[in-house]
Formats: sequence, structure tokens, C-alpha cells
Amino acid sequence: QVQLVESGGGLVQAGGSLRLSCAASGSIFSIKAMGWYRQASGKARELVAAITSGGSTNYADSVKGRFTISRDNAKNTVYLQMNSLKPEDTAVYYCNAFSDSPLMVYWGQGTQVTVSS
Repeated sequence: QVQLVESGGGLVQAGGSLRLSCAASGSIFSIKAMGWYRQASGKARELVAAITSGGSTNYADSVKGRFTISRDNAKNTVYLQMNSLKPEDTAVYYCNAFSDSPLMVYWGQGTQVTVSS
């Protein structure tokens, strides 16, 4: 089992920055990739950014150049640095971990990010 705890959401003005954190615990040795998803009101959950255990990253086109995903292996934590925030970034952001032993996807509880115009 893997537990994920997110933190760092909040209210920010357009153009501002926030950093989200996701701390993993439990069977972390099985985690092969972690990512951030978001779900705006009335919309489907979408991938924002992901990072593999080898450090490869992937971003949604809408956040490229503004968001950066990183990981601190010593702290078992993944971060999402969000700069130049826009009102359309408003959503609940969820941390996600993919494990291959067993084959499972884990989710955090979500953290609200609200960007005011």
C-alpha cells in the first residue's frame, strides 16, 4: 500500500505562484511514476505533469513553461511548482502514484487551488 498526502494549495491572484507537495509513505519502493492531475468543476480529471523513477517528465500542453514537477527521493516527496497561474488553472489537484508491485494506482485526497482574476 502507498499513502499520499498533498499540501500547498490555496488562493492566489492571477500571475502568482504556488508549490504543491505530495509526500508518499508505505510501499514506496514499488512506485515507478508519480504525477499531478487536476479536476475543475464540471470537467474530467486531467493529467498536469508526471515524473518517472528515472526522472523523466511529461507535461500537459496547457502548463508547459509554467509548471515544473520535481522529486526529492530522500523525502519521498514530489513537488509541483506552479508559476504564472491563470484562472483556468483553478481546480482540485490530486497526487497520483503508479506502482508495479502490485499493479496499482494510488491517489491523494486532493488540494484546492483557486486562481482569482
